[in-house]
Amino acid sequence: MNGGRRTTVRRGAGALLGLLMLPGVLAGCSGEDLPESGAAPLAPGVGEVTTAPDGVQEITLQTQDDYVFTPDHFTVDPGPVRLTVVNVAEEMTHDFRFTPGTGPAAIESVIDFLAPGEEMTIDFEATAPGDYPFECSFHVQLDQVGTMTVRDR
Repeated sequence: MNGGRRTTVRRGAGALLGLLMLPGVLAGCSGEDLPESGAAPLAPGVGEVTTAPDGVQEITLQTQDDYVFTPDHFTVDPGPVRLTVVNVAEEMTHDFRFTPGTGPAAIESVIDFLAPGEEMTIDFEATAPGDYPFECSFHVQLDQVGTMTVRDR
C-alpha cells in the first residue's frame, strides 16, 4: 500500500516520447553534420592575432552559454598584448584570468565579471616565452580553460 496516495500509470507516454524523439534520432543517422545546439556565431575577428597601429598585438576571445573559450589556444610574440573577451551568452556570466601560479611569468591583468552581452579588454606585457594557462574561475571545474603561448624570439 502507498499510504493512501493514488498512483496513476499512464500507458502510452513512452510511445509518445519515442515519436517525439524519432526525428532527432533519424537526423543523427543521416550522416550530415548538424550545428551544435546553442552555439552562437563568432563575433568579428574572434581568434585572429593582429597588430594594432600602436604595435600592440590584439586578440579577441568569445564565450557564451557553455563552458569554452573560442579559441581556447592562441600564440603571440613577446611584447604588449591587448586581449578582449566578448560574452555572447544570453544567461551565463564569466570572468577571465591567467591561472595563478602557472606560466613562466605572472600576468596579473584580469576581467573580474563579464555579464551576458558584455565585452571587456585588458592590456598586459607578455615577457617570457612559454605556455600561460587561462581560465574562467567561475567554471574552471567544468574545464573552461585555455592556453596562451608566447613564442621564443
